Amino acid sequence: MLMNYYYQSIVKYDLINKFIYKNTEKLPKLKKISLNFGYDNKNFNLKSLALAMLALELITKQKGKLTYFKTTKISIKIRKGYPVGCKITLRKTVMNEFFFKLLINVFPKIKNFYGIKIKKNVTNTISFKLKNSSSFDELEKNHNLFKNLPLLDITFVTNTKNQKELLYLVISNKLPLLYQS
Repeated sequence: MLMNYYYQSIVKYDLINKFIYKNTEKLPKLKKISLNFGYDNKNFNLKSLALAMLALELITKQKGKLTYFKTTKISIKIRKGYPVGCKITLRKTVMNEFFFKLLINVFPKIKNFYGIKIKKNVTNTISFKLKNSSSFDELEKNHNLFKNLPLLDITFVTNTKNQKELLYLVISNKLPLLYQS
């Protein structure tokens, strides 16, 4: 709720003043946030997959989906249709609440966190991995249960047309960035 108000009252007008738009419906905004736990075959078992699914549901308060292998990989002994991870896609108010939680609670708890690295030719998505997913308050309470989770992949998807719009939108929303060339 707070992030939506901030976008409507400040970021929207900053974008209008910085870039030229003929229609206010074309303004760039955050469309969805995708969270993903993916396993490799070395440390995968169904118990760890269930814990990852529970962790995602605790973090987001939304039901997740399992992801499956699409092809058979004989070299690593995985068949088609084998579960390899779980994911959740957040939209609208749940997305804004999660984004606010990331900015206020999670990023300040991470040691040696200077920002999210963004590559040069990206136009509408920002992806990064959280090494320590126990920095979420919901998982911190049961640290012994969730200490062996894999890296949490977080992807922000926007409707920006070029990288300048993307960078301006992200910086206006106070997301810490490290720009890579």
